[in-house]
Amino acid sequence: MSEQQAQRRALSGIRILDFTWVVAGPVATRILADQGAEVIKIERRDSLDLGTRRGGFTGNLFRGKHSTVVNMADPRGVEIARQLVAVSDVVIDNFSARVMRNWGMDYDSLVQIKPDIIAVSMSGFGHTGPHKDYVSYGPTLQALSGYTLLMRHAGKEPAGWGYSYADMSGGYSGALAVLMALWHRRRTGQGQFVDLSQFETISSIVGPALLDSAANGTVLGPPGNRSQEAPAAPHGVYRCRGDDRWCAITVFTEDEWQALCRVLGNPAWTRQERFASLDARLTNQDELDRHIEAWTRQHTPHEVMTVLQQAGVPAGVVANAEDLDRDPQLRARGYWAQVDSPDEGRAVLDGTPIKLSATPGGVRAPGPLLGEHTDAVLGRILGYSAERIAQLKAARVVASQAEIAAERG
Repeated sequence: MSEQQAQRRALSGIRILDFTWVVAGPVATRILADQGAEVIKIERRDSLDLGTRRGGFTGNLFRGKHSTVVNMADPRGVEIARQLVAVSDVVIDNFSARVMRNWGMDYDSLVQIKPDIIAVSMSGFGHTGPHKDYVSYGPTLQALSGYTLLMRHAGKEPAGWGYSYADMSGGYSGALAVLMALWHRRRTGQGQFVDLSQFETISSIVGPALLDSAANGTVLGPPGNRSQEAPAAPHGVYRCRGDDRWCAITVFTEDEWQALCRVLGNPAWTRQERFASLDARLTNQDELDRHIEAWTRQHTPHEVMTVLQQAGVPAGVVANAEDLDRDPQLRARGYWAQVDSPDEGRAVLDGTPIKLSATPGGVRAPGPLLGEHTDAVLGRILGYSAERIAQLKAARVVASQAEIAAERG
């Protein structure tokens, strides 16, 4: 991407006051920051990080944002936040519904400061209903929605494996909500309040199992690795040679089955009546899987994928982090972002999956150190003098990266 292209971003000129924390909210504002929005992240003095602030997990979530430490337990800190509202387009949080109200920064209060403000609240359960004041985390919401029940093998206890899908679905929905509200304001000049329930975002992606339960009273059950689109056998993820290495294999048609048998060397078991037709293989899937895995365990996942694909059998490596790092498709599209880090050289971060031809966007900067931009935000945006900022620091209303580093040794 040329320097000129890098300047063209779809959300340039949009300022977002970001009160989000943990994962869901920061995912939403990360998407907006990558597309050019100026994101002012209000943080606590005692914020805890996962990995490094520059390029670790926290750094990836906070990249390109301006870290500003403000004590919201102090009325002077709340007043600073209110002054930032006056010069912002969007205020976003993912607290429980009562937090912003307790600070006097609920939507009714915000519109008194800036009539066309957009306020997005990404609470766990929304601002109405009996659970509106409950605190939640992604895994909690997954359990409540029935998603965790599906995250298990048939006949086994719920495992809840994988990343927190609730956080990601909430984050993507939050970014989309901001874009919709901005478009509405562009057409009408009016801001609005966005009441986003993360419980509902994760419920919406449970899929056919949820619809079946709602329509027919069916008890949710785990699909495991069985095909949900069309009958297929074998169909699953099979252990291969190596430490926790796997390959996915799917056989829909008789031609694909015969091709698979040839790759396996047409062993005697493939000619048994129990595997002679798709219906028979579906009936005996567990035994079929054991035979398939006895073969895959002898080969690496890439060997299994290559030989099966060459034979016309759908197969694919279950990628790990190293596979993603060297994936030729991701590299060809320039997915991995490398940005200069003032104290760690080059930081390698996730890229932006959305590529706009006229406004490319992209990762502008690594994650900020805690309080790295406090002075700049107060001085550049609010016009505070150096003397006033120093007084606020002395009163512990705000803090810069230098003070925090000194405190932490």
